[in-house]
Order: sequence, then structure tokens, then C-alpha cells
Amino acid sequence: MEDNNQKKKQRNKWLSLINIPIQMGAIIFVFAFVGKWLDDKYPNPEDVYTKSITLLGVFLALYNVYRQVKDIGNNQ
Repeated sequence: MEDNNQKKKQRNKWLSLINIPIQMGAIIFVFAFVGKWLDDKYPNPEDVYTKSITLLGVFLALYNVYRQVKDIGNNQ
């Protein structure tokens, strides 16, 4: 019985690790989309909104990965 629970926990851990790149991609895409929309609405010569908001999305996605991996490590 206990061996079965360990297999389920191992499987759940792998599923959460598989979801990380999908979450990262979604977060970065949404932030880039918002930045592009702001650049279209308020034009500027260097696409400042797209670059800065996308960079913010990358940092947020990396923080999300760090938090999830830390939680997975603590649950072991």
C-alpha cells in the first residue's frame, strides 16, 4: 500500500515538472502580448513596453519555477 502511494507521489511530481515549461510559455506570451498591445496603443520608436513587460514576464516565470521546484523539494 505504501509503495503504491510513493509511486503516485512520484508520478504527480513528474506531472508538475512537465507543466512548468507550459506555464512559463503562457506567462511570457501573455506579458509579451500586453506589451505589444501597449506599444500599438501608445507608439514609441523603440518598443519600450514590449521589451520591458516581456522581461518582467520572464522574471515572473522564473520566480514561479523556483517556487514550484522548491515546493516539490520540500514535499519529499
